[in-house]
Amino acid sequence: MEKIIFLVRHAEPVRIDTQRRFFGQSDPDLSAVGILQAERLGEDLKNYAIQTVYTSDLIRAQQTAARIGNRQQCRCVRIREFREICLGLWEGQTFQEIQTGYPEEYQKRGEDIAGYRIPGGESFADLQQRVLPAFHQVVNTTDGNLAIVAHAGVNRTILCHLLERPLQEFFLYRRIMRQ
Repeated sequence: MEKIIFLVRHAEPVRIDTQRRFFGQSDPDLSAVGILQAERLGEDLKNYAIQTVYTSDLIRAQQTAARIGNRQQCRCVRIREFREICLGLWEGQTFQEIQTGYPEEYQKRGEDIAGYRIPGGESFADLQQRVLPAFHQVVNTTDGNLAIVAHAGVNRTILCHLLERPLQEFFLYRRIMRQ
């Protein structure tokens, strides 16, 4: 049976400031704007008969998923494997702080985006190894359309896999959906 799989990045979370930060497994709520985005997304998806919404166990994804699930009148299932990449020592730091504080590591990551493991964290290859078994499980056991509400890293690793593209192309898959 044919099905549609929606890969959804969570709506906008609360931010501590306006700087670009490494934001992996931090767990903030949705911002006021994020709540509106999630509500609108639920409305946009209302005609697709989604059977189940699978979500990361991080709160920003759960709050987004709940708004889709409420609109669809379907259940939301938390999947720990769909949480964002663990950024270890870099979690919550700004890009400038990383470039200044960890210049060699930052360069190594740029040279090997798929395989470089941030100190205390995961590589994108690690992330993909964590995500893909759960992805295949939910796709193979769900009848009908489904949504996966996760994170940019998770969705990009799934897209690389589905498109049979190497993880080195990870950052080619930027915002595909409209906001």
